[in-house]
Amino acid sequence: MEKKTGLNLGYLIFALVAVVFVRDWWAQVRSVEAVPYSRFEEYLAQGRIESVEVGDTLITGRLKAPDPGGKTVVIATRVEPAMAERLAPYKVPYTRVIQSTWLHDIISWIAPALIFFGLWYFIYRRFADKMGGLGGSGLIGIGKSKAKVYMEKSTGVTFDDVAGVDEAKAELQEIVEFLKNPKEHARLGARIPKGVLLMGPTGTGKTLLARAVAGEAGVTFFSISGSEFIEMFVGVGAARVRDLFEQARSNAPAIIFIDELDALGKARGAFPGYGGHDEREQTLNQLLVELDGFDPSVGVVLLAATNRPEILDPALLRAGRFDRQVLVDRPDRKGRLAILRVHAKKIVLAAGTDLEQVAGLTVGLAGADLANVVNEAALVATRRRADAVTLADFTQAIERVLAGVEKKTRVLSARDREVVAFHEMGHALTALALPGSDAVHKVSIIPHGIGALGYTLSRPSEDRYIVQRGELDNKIAVLLGGRAAEQLVFGEISTGAADDIARATAIARDMVTRYGMDEGLGHVSYSDAAPRLLDVPGAGTPSVSTSPQTAERIDRAVQRIVQAGFVCASDILATNRELLDRAAQALLAKETLDEAELAALVVGLVRRQPPGAGAGRTAFASGPVRNEQAA
Repeated sequence: MEKKTGLNLGYLIFALVAVVFVRDWWAQVRSVEAVPYSRFEEYLAQGRIESVEVGDTLITGRLKAPDPGGKTVVIATRVEPAMAERLAPYKVPYTRVIQSTWLHDIISWIAPALIFFGLWYFIYRRFADKMGGLGGSGLIGIGKSKAKVYMEKSTGVTFDDVAGVDEAKAELQEIVEFLKNPKEHARLGARIPKGVLLMGPTGTGKTLLARAVAGEAGVTFFSISGSEFIEMFVGVGAARVRDLFEQARSNAPAIIFIDELDALGKARGAFPGYGGHDEREQTLNQLLVELDGFDPSVGVVLLAATNRPEILDPALLRAGRFDRQVLVDRPDRKGRLAILRVHAKKIVLAAGTDLEQVAGLTVGLAGADLANVVNEAALVATRRRADAVTLADFTQAIERVLAGVEKKTRVLSARDREVVAFHEMGHALTALALPGSDAVHKVSIIPHGIGALGYTLSRPSEDRYIVQRGELDNKIAVLLGGRAAEQLVFGEISTGAADDIARATAIARDMVTRYGMDEGLGHVSYSDAAPRLLDVPGAGTPSVSTSPQTAERIDRAVQRIVQAGFVCASDILATNRELLDRAAQALLAKETLDEAELAALVVGLVRRQPPGAGAGRTAFASGPVRNEQAA
């Protein structure tokens, strides 16, 4: 009540002041007349002015009697006496006009201020952009979430657009049904999982699946990366987590999707000897609190994606937070075919093109890789001005994706070309001579990619999930076949086998330290590495914590395995020396040999099985064997 009284009193005072001001202004307008200075002089000469007031620029005279218009005061702009004396004899009206300088004065004051403010704003904006932007983050809205809000019409993705991950789609279909009809799914007392963690290798479609869930359910979709929560100011990440969940609750039903969760949810205290990260840990703590605090019955579901689940904090993965963990793995042959068909709808495919053959050549590729293959095939067909994309275009696209871009400008000397030819044929013949090795699809001495002077494209013909000891021995022998050919033909070795040796050594070390495949060391794991999503031999050597004596035994075992592979490859090539020479000369002449041409050249190849080799085929998706350029 007091506030209302004070407001009314202010209005009254303002009205009174306005009335007085208007009254004085109106009285002045009615009694004062502005006249030229010449007329003022006339009034003085006629004796009509009673008193005069002289100012800096104006002169005011009070009349003895009002003029016919009722004016009692006249006012004129002063003219210098000398100028007035010169103008008076001419009997013409004259006055002085004062040039207005208010605009110049304002500009002279405001322009420097505007320039200073503009520079300050530009510098502040640059700083604020680095700190997270303006309006919603940065210094102005530092605790605001930077999540991008997508509606159903914006995502434009449904489960029909996602192929090759049928098991993951089935897991997420239940989430969609709950968001569409929560009462039906809660009638028996069940609750929807609070959080769903999508984990899998890169490029398998985790983000696409999350957007498809939002598109199918037709709900608001909040998408944010885990790294966007973290800023240099402690407490900002936690504030953004709170703001994000508040937005989701106010727009329920909704889906919150956090991509790259490992950037936010690394295990706390994992490296105690190297200090901590207070901001990241506070943000993670706030996320844990929000997961405990929000009720899934309101229609808010948290989805997250990561390709490194092994480094996540255990508190994130316990029941009641991320209740459901869905593996989005690399597709099998059937899945790859489905993915290829989805992406092939966007291009003009030639009649009779068999996508099943393409699926067979792309073992180990993820969904993003397959999308790239389809796009590259369309580009290849476009460059040759074709009307449709053929199987040959897909083959060239796979070659480009796996081996890299062809370097036509890199010209090798005759000696280097000969070394590369024998090196690549060493790989190819060793692979063809060993039962169970990957099929060789193409051999080339045309430089590709970064530092690759040639390549042997070998791909497994089927999906495998268990690798036997003999298959790993075969792989090492094939990798060392290039160096064995150089040693056999030229009597010396080169730097071209650097990548082959590194990969062979990594596989051999995994055999010893992870798989317990050395008889001397026994069935013991010497690896400290956490389980990996894609358990590919040689994909990465883990750290090993052993005694010095055991470490020495491990090194010797690795050397024995690698040396045995080199001896096996050398023996195969020595036995088939005539075929090696003939095939290398054909490769020098044509530069590239496909599978059919290679099969015609190696008729009569003496095949050999290395010691300890087992039946079967190599299970992991190996890339092309590259002949690396010297550093």
